[in-house]
Amino acid sequence: MKQTEVGRLMTDEVVSAVPSTSFRNVAKLLAAHDISGVPVLDEEDRVLGVVSESDLLARRALTAGDLMTTPAVTVHAEQTVADAARLMVRLGVERLPVVDEEERLIGIVTRRDLLYVFLRSDAEIRRRVREDVLMDTMDLPGDAVGVHVLDGVVTLRGRLPRQSQVPMVLKFTEQVDGVVAVVDRLSARVDDSYPAPPARTARDDKPW
Repeated sequence: MKQTEVGRLMTDEVVSAVPSTSFRNVAKLLAAHDISGVPVLDEEDRVLGVVSESDLLARRALTAGDLMTTPAVTVHAEQTVADAARLMVRLGVERLPVVDEEERLIGIVTRRDLLYVFLRSDAEIRRRVREDVLMDTMDLPGDAVGVHVLDGVVTLRGRLPRQSQVPMVLKFTEQVDGVVAVVDRLSARVDDSYPAPPARTARDDKPW
């Protein structure tokens, strides 16, 4: 199931600081570029932490190294936009540094950058759930269950062939670009969620 990746939306020209950057110069960077935070980098461009506006207001340290919040929360370019958005919401941050496989800074992504995935129309989300989730990923008919979408909230209603398919359909639906939340109204014809009993062996049949 194809999803938009962070690398497609990130800004690759990143305003950053080093641990020795002064309090005043960090404040100047935020004001000059109209941004809410800057990553703090070491000599190899690895992200040590992030200094935000709230860090400046809450503390009176002299340098970025003392002001920054650590450890830095980062994402990789190949991660999905949906995952990055959920991470931002969970942590209450406005921006995430994007790093490569060696954890070096290659860009930055903000909440504003990610908003576009939630601008999909309800009709488009419904089509993607039917085609990408039900048909392509789960190999089910597109009308296997009812798919109702309102303001990005997807309600799935109906009966699937097996109980083990229910959590999979919910998980994959959550990953569709534009989905804000998923309401579970699913049931199953067969409950295959219980493990099968162990097979009997010839030894089991022997009398003591």
